[in-house]
Parts: sequence; C-alpha cells; structure tokens
Amino acid sequence: MVFAAQAEVTRETFWTISPVGEALFYGLAVIASLVFLYGVYERVVRYARGGPDPFDRLSDLPGRTARATKEVFTNEKQFDRDFYAGVMHSFILWGFLTLLIGTGIIAIDIDIWRRVTGSSFFVGDFYLSYSFVMDLMGLLFVVGVGMAIWRRYGVRHPRLWGKHTSFEDDAFVWTLFLLGVGGYVIEAIRIVGTEFPDFETVSFVGYFVALVFQTAGMNAEMAQTLYWFGWWSHALLALAFVAAVPYAKPLHMLTSFANVVTADEKAGLRLPKVPADTPPDEIGYVSEDDFSWKALLDYDACTKCGRCSDACPAKASGRNLDPRDVILDLKTYRDSLDAGGESVDIVADGGTSVIDAESMESCMACMACMDACPVDIEHLTHFTEMNRRLTETGQQQEPVQEAMMNIFQNGNAFGDPQRKRPDWTDDLDFEVPDAREESVEFLWYVGDYPSYDERNRAVARSLARILEESGVSYGILYEDEQHDGNDVRRVGEEGLYEMLVEDNIDAMDDCDFDKIVCTDPHSYNTFKNEYPEMDESFDYPVYHYTQLVETLVNDGRLGLSGTELSAQTVTYHDPCHLGRYNGEYEAPREVIRATGVELAEMPRNRDDSFCCGGGGGGLWLDHEEESKPSEERLREALEDTDSTGAVERFVVACPMCATMYEDGRKTGGYEDDLDVIDISELIVEALDEKAGVTGTGTTPASAD
Repeated sequence: MVFAAQAEVTRETFWTISPVGEALFYGLAVIASLVFLYGVYERVVRYARGGPDPFDRLSDLPGRTARATKEVFTNEKQFDRDFYAGVMHSFILWGFLTLLIGTGIIAIDIDIWRRVTGSSFFVGDFYLSYSFVMDLMGLLFVVGVGMAIWRRYGVRHPRLWGKHTSFEDDAFVWTLFLLGVGGYVIEAIRIVGTEFPDFETVSFVGYFVALVFQTAGMNAEMAQTLYWFGWWSHALLALAFVAAVPYAKPLHMLTSFANVVTADEKAGLRLPKVPADTPPDEIGYVSEDDFSWKALLDYDACTKCGRCSDACPAKASGRNLDPRDVILDLKTYRDSLDAGGESVDIVADGGTSVIDAESMESCMACMACMDACPVDIEHLTHFTEMNRRLTETGQQQEPVQEAMMNIFQNGNAFGDPQRKRPDWTDDLDFEVPDAREESVEFLWYVGDYPSYDERNRAVARSLARILEESGVSYGILYEDEQHDGNDVRRVGEEGLYEMLVEDNIDAMDDCDFDKIVCTDPHSYNTFKNEYPEMDESFDYPVYHYTQLVETLVNDGRLGLSGTELSAQTVTYHDPCHLGRYNGEYEAPREVIRATGVELAEMPRNRDDSFCCGGGGGGLWLDHEEESKPSEERLREALEDTDSTGAVERFVVACPMCATMYEDGRKTGGYEDDLDVIDISELIVEALDEKAGVTGTGTTPASAD
C-alpha cells in the first residue's frame, strides 16, 4: 500500500493501521482499563478492611483537595532540601499529565466528537497548537525521566538504593523513558513517511528526529513499513503500563494524592488516643488487624524516594533506624499476609518480628522524616503505636522504664522529691509568685529540667529575672507542677501520660490565670496540641517563652538598645518541637538579634534543623552510634556556618537541647571551641551589659 503525502493540517491517528488492527487496539484498551479498574477496586476494598482511624480524614473534602492539589502540583516538597529532585519530578509530573491529557483529547475527537458532529476539531490551528504543546511538554517529560535515570544509575544516589530496591523500580523508570522517547520515534517515522509536511515543523522534536532518520537513510516507503511495528510496540507498552498501575510502583501516582488529601495537618504534633476500653494486651500494633485504613494507604503511598532516610538524624548517627525501611517493612509484611504468609509479631526485642525494638528506641520523635516526605506519610504515628506495644509488653529499655517509674512516683524523670521542684528559686533575690495563691496573667510551666537539672536551673533563673524586670504578671505551680508528658507519650506510655494530663489540669484548675507560657518546647507542644484533645475544658492560649519575650522586647519593656552584645557571633539551633512541630522560627531569632549579636545561620536551619538527639526518650538512653547527633550539630556550627567572625556561642531555646549539647561539647571535644547558652541567658547577659553589671551568676553552669 502506498500512502500519499499529507495536505490537510492534521494527522491520521491510525495511520497504516487497518480497521482490524484498530478494533484490536480498542479491545486491548478495554481489557487494560478493566484490569486497571479491578486493581483500583481491590485496593479500595483492602483499605476498607483496615481498622478505623482515630482522626476525621474526610472532613472538608473540597478544602483538603485544594490543599493537596497545590502541594502535589507545585512539587513544593520535592524542591525542599533537593532542588535537582524538584526540577526532575516537576518535569516528569507535568510532562506525564500533558501527555495523558493529550491522549484524552484525541480519544474525545475520534470516539465522541466525530461520531456526534461528523467532523473533527483535530485540524488547523488547534492541531498546530496541540502538536507544539505536546512536543514541548513531552520533551520536558523525557528530560525529567533522563534526570531520574542519571541519578539512579549514573550518580547512584545512595538513598535510591536499599533493602527494598527491586526490579519494579527499574521497570518503572525505564518504561516511562521508553514511552517518552518512543512517542518521538513514532512521530518522526510518521513525518518521514508523509514526506515532511511543512506544518509538522511545529512538532519540533519529532521533526528534528525525522531529519536524523532521513540523514541515516530512511525513506517514505521504509517509514511506512516501520511505523506499523513501532506504533504497535508503543501502544502495547502503554496499555501494559495502564494495566499495571494498581499492582506495582506506578500505584503511587494514585495513592500519593489520596494520602495528601487525607493527611492529618496535626500528625505528630498530637498522637491518637488509646480507646478507654482497650485491654492492655491489645494496645499498639499487636497484629496486622491493628493497621487502620490510613496506615495501609501510607504504606502504598511510599515511593521509596528515601527523603525521610536522608533527613533522619538517627540514621545519620548510625543507629538502627531507617524510616523508609520501617514503612516498607510494614507494607511488605501486609502484602505477604495477603499472599498467604505467616503472621509474626509486628515489633519485638529481637527474634522474627517485622520491626526490631531497637529501631523504635532509636527514633528521636523529631518529625524530620514527616517533614521531608513528599506524600505526607505519618511515620511518627506508626512508631508510637509500636512503642506502645513495647511498653505494654515490658520491652522498653531499662533507663526508659526507670524514668517512667520516677515520673509515676515523683512527677519528674529525675526521681527527686516533688517538694524540691521549686528549689531553683532559692538563689533569686526576689520571690517568684505562686499562681496557686494569686491571680496572674501568665501561668509559667517551668518543666522538669529547669527545675531539677543544675545546668538548666540557670535557664529558669534567667527567665524568672526577665519576667520580673519586665513587670509581667506571672506565677508558677511550685511543687504541684508535674512532668508535662510529651515524651512520656512518645515512648509509648499512654496510661502514664493520661495520668499526668489529669494531674496537671487539676492543679491548673485551682489557679486563676489567662495564658500559659512554657520554658520547654516539648511542654509547649503537648499543652498546645494534645491537652485540649484530652480535656475540652483546657482551652488556654499557650506560648513558648521566646514568643512572650519577643513581645516584651518589641514593647520596649526590657530597655535593650540592640547593641549590648555586638561583639559576639552566635548561631541558633531550632528545637524540633518549637520549629518543625509548631512552625515558630522567627520569635527566637528576633529575641537573639535584640541583644546585638551577629546571628549566623547554620546550613540546616528552620524546618531543616538537625535534632539534638534528646526527643522521643533519647534523653534517657545511651545509644551506640558512630557520632552523636549533638556532636554532628556542633561540628556543623563550627565548620559549615558562614559568618564574619568565628562562631563563639551555640544558642538554644530548649532545656533538652541544652543538656544534649553540653554533653556533645564534652564527648565531641568542643569544650574549648564553643559555649552553649540559652536565649534567656543571652538576654540576661545583655541586661547586665546595659546595666554595667558583671558576675551575676546567670551565665551557663557546668553540666556536671
């Protein structure tokens, strides 16, 4: 058969394909679509078999969908921490969507428009515009997939290779590449076969490839023969890809969006309650039946990108934890059960469990994994459920169990008598108001470490002086204050946490105050995000002390000129529970700058901050690790931070951070290089400098 050159500004969709071949294609397309739809149905049924989720995931669907659409289509999370990956994924996503929409437009023209109107809109200017856009966006798609292939096989980026890397990862990326490149090859062969119509220059990529083919010796007759084979190869690969979507890695194209839509915006900030009627032997992840439908969706949404692994400070320190592997281990286990595999413990201390207890003990509850995840997987929720299981079965490490017993018996992790909680006030030359005896504006929750730890008592005294000199109406609970429970809950002791909530709320209910201010970001987080869900009557505004001090500075109530400590160069560490958890980054910086110091930012700052290692029970444990997180962070402050002068002081806004970094100074050999100081202590230094006072005793004490 001889085909004439095209004269009309359009192209024949089924060029060289016979009516029988066209019918066969439609039949195969129907089969592929049915296989796809059955796979989607099977997944939905599987999620429906999952347990109920404690949070409402489907409220305000229009708002949720709008938020998810913005997050997914802007690729904002892909660009975070990794510009290359952001560009790569944007090219792939937008190129793929354009090609998909373009295929749909052709189907509408052939199967609907022509049958209804007897004419085609796939001609003239529309065809020219269509061809240009498809070639342009298809090129971006191929470039994006090429970037992915280069990173995976050329650079061999470490985070793309792990225990769960498999053939499906290779098949996915190479199928996308063949589909993208194959489209241009087919287009080029058609252009050669139709003898280079002038209007086809708008298909600039295909036209260029056609010229290459012509130079290589391809003529119109040869092209007409090759087109049939090329068209069917491309069509069969595309249909096979469509059919495989619900059964392999391409599934994330569906589940990722669904996972972002159903995400809990407070995931990690607040943890799910344990239902009151749950027997102890059923608390946490006991079996696969405890996975909620959202947990199953989390597993399917994971793309193996490894961003969580890269962000995890526990993994960076050499601990036995890779957040990606935990999620994929749970997914693999669930898949094995569906295939008839044997049921084993979800988490245990050694043995044949899916997850080893050591992995959960390694977690710092810093939420870096969740912040880095582009599809909103809620790692910390899963980790907490497994910690609850370890707690209920007595498998938590002895130091954690000892700390929990101390808190249960004495209301603090140190095991000191409760009556000693206010002893830190003895060295002050003024009396700290008792909120139990007088009405105050701010109830100051001091916290365990500022109350009992000698190093952090200096922080409490510094903050007390700031509040006193600024004339703030404040008071404390004295010995009626109990541990806040934030990290108690994150190590899995839900029962003890509930007891602490009840005791603290009872103590507060006996006081007359308007707002709560906390020394510790951990206290700030749980009072702000978790106590109100445990008791609806707990509806006080909650502040971290840096937020209050920022207001005092801005109102001129401390009288600082902003030049007092101008000779110093400092850097600031964002605490996880203040920054990444609750989005407060500027108040601490404004307070630091108010003293006149030069503030130099570490490369990892704000939501990319690197955890000190103290959260999630880390303060109570001694891990075997290559380098402590605190040591790595101090190294970053000294070696990687750009500043006009040498960084002299490492500024913190969290008692746990102060403790961990004082320890890191010793073990890392940084004692002569850097001082660790709390923001409150820095402010007091500035006040003393303004007043011309030295030797106040508010400078950092030894951590011993």
